[in-house]
Amino acid sequence: MSDSTEPLTLDRLIQDVADVLYAEPADISPDEDLLDQGLDSIRLMTLVERWRAEGARISFVDLAERPTLREWAALLSPTA
Repeated sequence: MSDSTEPLTLDRLIQDVADVLYAEPADISPDEDLLDQGLDSIRLMTLVERWRAEGARISFVDLAERPTLREWAALLSPTA
């Protein structure tokens, strides 16, 4: 599991998604639809709850409507 003090950077998001998909981070494409990479609603909710626990202001719908890691990184960046 990722260090909870690490900011939600693109690299961190890739690692967290790889964790819930039981995949290698190198196998996760930041530009491909995560649903096509095996992410389902249960795993997405797991990520939302993990990141909310760390202070992210994000909803399931926000992420589901933009299902690429690059879009998530933009939503979760401190300047967003």
